[in-house]
This record gives sequence, C-alpha cells and structure tokens, in this order.
Amino acid sequence: MSQKTIATGVVHELPADLQEVLSTQDNLLMKWNNLTPLGRNEWICWLTMVKKAETRAQHLERLQAEILEGKRRPCCWPGCPHRRESAKKWFR
Repeated sequence: MSQKTIATGVVHELPADLQEVLSTQDNLLMKWNNLTPLGRNEWICWLTMVKKAETRAQHLERLQAEILEGKRRPCCWPGCPHRRESAKKWFR
C-alpha cells in the first residue's frame, strides 16, 4: 500500500482526526493538497479553536463539505489569531 502525502499548514500541525478523514477520502485529499499552505492553516485553526467536542465534530463535517464544494477557506472566520495580529481581537 502506498503512503498518501497530506499537505500541512504553516503554523498548525495537522490534527489526527483531520488526517484520518483526509487519508480515507481521495477526492477530499486532492482538493486539500491543492489549497495554499495559508488556506490549509486557516482550516486547521478553524477546526481546532473550538472548545466542545460536538462543535469540533460539526466543524469537521463542514470542512469536508465545503472543501468538496470548492471553498478555499472557512466562511465567516476572521482568520487565524496565531498568524494574523488583527484577528486576535475576535478571540478574547
């Protein structure tokens, strides 16, 4: 069996739950790998910033659907506060 390459973001490491989803869905993985590193970083941060497990599960479902639809970054998201100083004000 060949090892699948999963591209990462620029600040955040790929979480295990997202890595598992990407490694089992070839179409999603292809679209994920075609995102820019900053775009992937935004999705990873958006997924991992939530506090509740059920919210994270919802984000993971939405991430899959929206990337398959062709979206390149999460909607209605001020951006990664770990990368963009101006986004920090939204996460206090």
